[in-house]
Amino acid sequence: MKLFKKDKPFYKSVLVLGFPIALQTFVTVFVGMLDNIMLSHHSQDSFSAASLANAYISFFQIFCMGLGMGASVLVSRYYGMKKANTEVEKAEKALKQTITLMLRLMLVFATIFAIGSILIPRLIMRMYTDVDVFVDLGATYLRYSTLTFFFLGISLVIAIVLRSVGQSRFPLYVSIGALFVNLGGNYILIFGHFGAPKMGIAGAAIATFAARVCEALADLIYLMVYDKKIGYRIRHFFMNTRSLLHEYIRVCIPVLVSDAILALGNNTVTIVIGHLGENFVAANSITTITQQLSTVLIQGVCQAGAIITGQTLGHGKRDKAEEQGWLFLGLGFALGFLSALFIFFTKTPVIASYGKETTAEAVSIAYQLLNAISLIILFQATNSIMTKGVLRGGGDTTMLMLADNIFLWILAIPLGCLAGFILKLPPFWIYFFLKSDQIAKTIWCVLRLRGRKWIKKISTGDDTALAENK
Repeated sequence: MKLFKKDKPFYKSVLVLGFPIALQTFVTVFVGMLDNIMLSHHSQDSFSAASLANAYISFFQIFCMGLGMGASVLVSRYYGMKKANTEVEKAEKALKQTITLMLRLMLVFATIFAIGSILIPRLIMRMYTDVDVFVDLGATYLRYSTLTFFFLGISLVIAIVLRSVGQSRFPLYVSIGALFVNLGGNYILIFGHFGAPKMGIAGAAIATFAARVCEALADLIYLMVYDKKIGYRIRHFFMNTRSLLHEYIRVCIPVLVSDAILALGNNTVTIVIGHLGENFVAANSITTITQQLSTVLIQGVCQAGAIITGQTLGHGKRDKAEEQGWLFLGLGFALGFLSALFIFFTKTPVIASYGKETTAEAVSIAYQLLNAISLIILFQATNSIMTKGVLRGGGDTTMLMLADNIFLWILAIPLGCLAGFILKLPPFWIYFFLKSDQIAKTIWCVLRLRGRKWIKKISTGDDTALAENK
């Protein structure tokens, strides 16, 4: 199979689907970057504490992404079946049942995380750091973010569902609007402009909450009132989902479990970093945003890969899906190289954009971390497009769950702890070993793609295996 070939329809499909997703991801990351930059001009302690508190919110965010991407595997396949006129009535029903199950689970998780942020915020912060000032400021941020979980969850999962049926522009426009709400709120509430109180880190949390409310309501109204492709309405939230429950658990829950355990692993990485000192925490706060900016195109192609693979298989074209898988692998290599160049050329201006409160040692560590990231990103780009895109779109969710977490928990976290706490290696090597699972997963993805066992049957829940590509 070829990694690169002339296939204009394929690359056009990737661009049409992936570019709006990448732009929306950029907007989301940019919101976080603005929070950090504005808070860094307030104090280094504030933006370090917010970064650690956001690790807890990101934990929830990954749960939502797992729910959304798991549902996307089914939604894109069922939508492909509808377009191919295959069991249309069953496919439509199963599509709506999938969204209902996803929304119900999301509300359960949002409730759990919200209870944690209001009842035990200091205990949560103690998991990430033992620095008292970070604990105090981070607990304040979490308390003000309690209701944010519900609106963040709604906007995340609905945006993924809309993208799965080719509607990626509307979530992008909504995110751009939320960006301006957040920016204005930060300016007013962090620094106390226009007669508002100077609230610092609490103001950043309130501004983010306001942006998430606007984003969630817009996405929810569009899905349940204006959308025609899915046809989901308020009454469908109360529909009977029993017939699809087994298939949903089989296909979607491994994605949720995989992302949840992966999120726990990433939180463990943050906990390790949080106990390496205040300057290491500040440096990681800077590099996290830079890394996220460097991967926006990758994330767009990831989701495009899952959608295109699912819809291709929904049309019954197995050979074409396999061919597209190798082309996505080639895209991963190319985007990884571009991301590494992006980090190399932007690291100095990005670090310089942070306030004078940032110490010289934190700046030095940030440079080392970005050098490590520029190497790791070559592998991260490739395996992300395969695991979160092509292989997941093929329904290979159980194997992905095992691979994701075996490499993280058996390889990366032990090596990172060894490098940081026992060998006391320089920051470059600590971060490199904390992310070493990315290298191992890249090798595994190539072997899995060659094995041709990643395409799985998916049914509508009526005991009829559908979309198997003969």
